[in-house]
Amino acid sequence: MLQRSRTLPSKIYQGVIEERKDGRHYIELEPLPKMETETKPITIQSKCLDDDGRVKRTGTFWTASAHIITAVIGSGVLSLSWAIAQLGWAVGPVVMVLFAVVNLYTSTLLTQCYRSDDSVAGPRNYTYTDAVKSILGGKKFKICGVIQYVNLFGVAIGYTIAASVSMMAIKRSNCYHESHGNDPCHMSSNVYMIAFGIAEVILSQIPDFDQVWWLSIVAAIMSFTYSAVGLGLGVAKVAENGTFHGRLMGISIGTVTPAGTVTGTQKVWRSLQALGAMAFAYSFSIILIEIQDTIKSPPAEHKTMKKATMLSIMVTTVFYILCGSMGYAAFGDHVPGNLLTGFGFYNPYWLLDIANFAIVVHLVGAYQVFSQPFFAFVEKWSAHKWPKNKFVTEEYDIPIPCIGVYKLNLFRLIWRTIFVLLTTLIAMLLPFFNDVVGLLGAFGFWPLTVYFPIDMYISQKKIGRWTNRWLGLQMLSGCCLIISTLAAVGSIAGVVLDLKTYKPFKTSY
Repeated sequence: MLQRSRTLPSKIYQGVIEERKDGRHYIELEPLPKMETETKPITIQSKCLDDDGRVKRTGTFWTASAHIITAVIGSGVLSLSWAIAQLGWAVGPVVMVLFAVVNLYTSTLLTQCYRSDDSVAGPRNYTYTDAVKSILGGKKFKICGVIQYVNLFGVAIGYTIAASVSMMAIKRSNCYHESHGNDPCHMSSNVYMIAFGIAEVILSQIPDFDQVWWLSIVAAIMSFTYSAVGLGLGVAKVAENGTFHGRLMGISIGTVTPAGTVTGTQKVWRSLQALGAMAFAYSFSIILIEIQDTIKSPPAEHKTMKKATMLSIMVTTVFYILCGSMGYAAFGDHVPGNLLTGFGFYNPYWLLDIANFAIVVHLVGAYQVFSQPFFAFVEKWSAHKWPKNKFVTEEYDIPIPCIGVYKLNLFRLIWRTIFVLLTTLIAMLLPFFNDVVGLLGAFGFWPLTVYFPIDMYISQKKIGRWTNRWLGLQMLSGCCLIISTLAAVGSIAGVVLDLKTYKPFKTSY
């Protein structure tokens, strides 16, 4: 779901960013009539409410597993074939399994941070940032917030690139079909990015659009549609070839690609970039606590969540390895960066159109799911900073026939439009799908998937410094930091190399 649009109920994404403070709700009995003695009011907790006063949670092992699987499987799956091609049969699948193991382990640690102090009966943390704030304190909470907002901004840019590439692929596949393969059908992605940006400007003006109940259902259907098409076409291509392509150590030096001939240095950069692409495909820790907040107890929430996480990551890893391996087996060194838009497949063109249409629909909604919390944060902060400024706080009623009354806020109109324009402009300047995916994966993997979960677990369990457990956890965190750094370097190098041949607003594909 780029991943990780991620297809949870959208309120979960809102919870990732915005701290929620709900009061405790109890049923109070009326005080008895005054007689010889004064009887105090009796307060009881309703059977319909949980220990925090919220409506009783009903989630189970199966619902939590479904949430995680639909959240993880996203547009990041489209670049996995390319990632495995850089590392080869000997390393690619192994690295993917290692990422799965690290995610499983750190997610298990994170599940025990849903409740502070006591993982069974302690106060609940409703969001990832709630947990960071209550366990690690305000300073690290602010650092975590900055990382999240930068990541959200980057995801919005990535989604703009991915959606425009899919729209362009639909146009090119039909052009190629109509010309019977005689027309290379070169075109610019700029017009499609602008079209996507206009759609997002309109949708961004709908308050709480990310919380529309059917949005997650549509996103889940779309993500499974294009992922299944990619896997199916890969299997069909392998069957057609009658053999598995690819090399033990990945793409060979001297291979001619659309970006040029692969040199020894480029081989290194591409391999490091592949690590970022794989990390991006697995980045879901940020929503794990929000999913856990839907689970009923007893048994303790962390026990149910641990089992759900294990099943979900196993299913996802098998699916990822199948998709990535089939794409690599089908095309070998020439596997495209995006399996459904790189014109590795030409037919059936109508099936490719359906898959790419599913990507566009998915990303249109996913953009809002990731951006609306950012919008809400800035607007809430601005209203607190300038409470008497009418430009910031005033709302104007605009009647819309057959719909109702729309409340227009000028600050919201201008700020959200600027945000979309900025992400669209950057996407037009750097329309490199694999580079952006790798960079986003590298930027979010270590701090959000590894560092904060480990640090919270150490604090929660009061693990002493220099103990064997503490040293093991710190070594894991340090290794993952090195991997994230290397992946970021590889992705930045990829951007630099692409900029040597790319001319902003002019290059056609």
